[in-house]
Amino acid sequence: MIRPPQTLWPEWTEYFVERTFLQSALRELQVFLRAPRFWATFGAVVLIFWVTGPYGTAERLATAPRLGFWLVQHAVAWGIAIVSIVLVNTLLLTRVPSLPGRMAIGTLVAGAPVGLATEAISLATFGGASTVATIAQSIGSGLLLSALFCGLTFLTMSSKQAEALSPASASPPGATEDRAEVQLLRRLKPENRGPILHMTVADHYTEVTTSRGRELVLLRFSDALEELGNTAGLQVHRSHFVADAHVDTLTRAEGRLAILMKDGREIPVSRSRMEAVRNRWG
Repeated sequence: MIRPPQTLWPEWTEYFVERTFLQSALRELQVFLRAPRFWATFGAVVLIFWVTGPYGTAERLATAPRLGFWLVQHAVAWGIAIVSIVLVNTLLLTRVPSLPGRMAIGTLVAGAPVGLATEAISLATFGGASTVATIAQSIGSGLLLSALFCGLTFLTMSSKQAEALSPASASPPGATEDRAEVQLLRRLKPENRGPILHMTVADHYTEVTTSRGRELVLLRFSDALEELGNTAGLQVHRSHFVADAHVDTLTRAEGRLAILMKDGREIPVSRSRMEAVRNRWG
């Protein structure tokens, strides 16, 4: 069995610049930006603010400029809020088990930037000068706006969005691995994250097969093995890892031991690993 790495959580600064973190955050952000429900919710909110003209915008701006003002305000505010939520969610994925809890923390983080950004847009539109009181008021308004965006996003979130933001530990019934500890899953697209069944070398890539699909990852095979966490299985060849859950039976291929996997593929077993394979699956 591949044992979990001794340290799953490096220092925060090292983890933040890690490519795995950035890849995971970008993929989760892409799920949001490609979701029709997200854009429908955004459009509905902009429409409501445009028609009602709150904060005196109905009196101070004509119809077309008012639409532009609220469109820019909400685009900036929602952008900051969503990016903050995704980044915080990725950092706290296994530390805070509740998705609403992680989104709430992201809301708090986004409050000040949202408030300052919306204040800058208002000053650019209507003029005036900022004071400590107006800045504090803007930050408070930013927290309220972030909470509004967070709540609306959560209520209208599709199952794919929820899955992308959910911890990788959400294994289907019967799964034997703790996916929260499988760092390799962070390198996969959200739709491919599932129990790992097989890995093999593909040039400079590692081909990872999960219960949900197959994906090439730009990663050395040895490094991929270190990121398997406590996935139950064996490295059966210098180029192959097979999980317990994917083994059908042992067979002979051209006079040598091989593993017949549940998807019908045969995986060769190296001579040095034959005894371990027989002891485990024979």
